[in-house]
Amino acid sequence: QLHIVESGGGLAQAGGSLSLACSATGSISSITSMGWFRQAPGKQRELVATVSSSGTTYADSVRGRFTISADNDKLTVSLQMGGLEPEETAKYYCNVQGLLQWGGRVEEWGPGTPVTISS
Repeated sequence: QLHIVESGGGLAQAGGSLSLACSATGSISSITSMGWFRQAPGKQRELVATVSSSGTTYADSVRGRFTISADNDKLTVSLQMGGLEPEETAKYYCNVQGLLQWGGRVEEWGPGTPVTISS
């Protein structure tokens, strides 16, 4: 069972920067993927950025402004967000995928951390 802790959400000015962090703990043999999604009220949850052994993935809208990185030893993923826009105000969710010792797969979502960008 995975336990996910999110941090870094809060307020930022338009054009400013904010960093998010996600840490995973639990009985797991390895992490295969970690990333961030976001969901604004009344809208569909969308991918922001993910990192895995195959590389990184970014939403077209954030590519060049956001950077995702992983610390495999700490099982932590960080998202550096720059050039923030008010339209990016949303609740941001950490997603973790991994493998168990017996070969099974596990996937879990964090509770979500709010990010508010003021104009």
